Amino acid sequence: MHDASLAPVFTEVALLVLLAAGLGLAGMALRQPLVVAFIAAGILAGPDVMGLVQSEAFIALLSQISIAVLLFLVGLKLDVTLIRSLGAVAVIAGIGQMAFSAGLGFALALVLGLTPVAAAYVALALSFSSTIIIVKMLSDKREIDSLHGRIALGILIVQDLAVVLAMVAVSALSAGGGDHQAALAPMALGTVAILAVVWVFVRWLAGPLLSLIARSPELVVIFAVGWAAGFAAMADTAGLGQELGGL
Repeated sequence: MHDASLAPVFTEVALLVLLAAGLGLAGMALRQPLVVAFIAAGILAGPDVMGLVQSEAFIALLSQISIAVLLFLVGLKLDVTLIRSLGAVAVIAGIGQMAFSAGLGFALALVLGLTPVAAAYVALALSFSSTIIIVKMLSDKREIDSLHGRIALGILIVQDLAVVLAMVAVSALSAGGGDHQAALAPMALGTVAILAVVWVFVRWLAGPLLSLIARSPELVVIFAVGWAAGFAAMADTAGLGQELGGL
């Protein structure tokens, strides 16, 4: 049955997809990464330019699901054994870049009058490297298996693992008010519980399920999206955030 209340939402999603497709084609013609075109599509569709998006709650939900799935795809790229093969190069470069960026960002945020917790968020944001964009660009150029591609991926893995720990700590500090130790304990327990569930699922269940549904590409896609959304919801329930669960 047709629901008139969903008609504007459907129209907005259709316009967003068409705009992204058009800018994606333009980006390909200009030999630019598709990620740049998609970011430009979001800027143009936003309220400050074309104002195509009016159903903010629905678009926010769609963006949360999309981010969880994107980070899930990033998680698939995380090969911890790559750190051992690259050794000190990945660890020193990854931690060094994060420490420098985070320290500089934290100091500047404090100078600007932000609270220590807010400054910690700023420092964490500045220490990020965009794994999604870098992996996508290396894949597009077929350089992900080259020496510089493997070094870059190793650095990104080190940083992603460090960011996971930092996100847990900062989330606990933000949620706990003055009693940071009391807030950090349930966060740590939630993280351990989720990691245990993920390990059991990957170790014992994921393989047989994938073998069962491998003949149907549609089921594989649904399974991957459900997997990402499910663990994102678990992490959000534990107070860790949907993004961390997707990763």
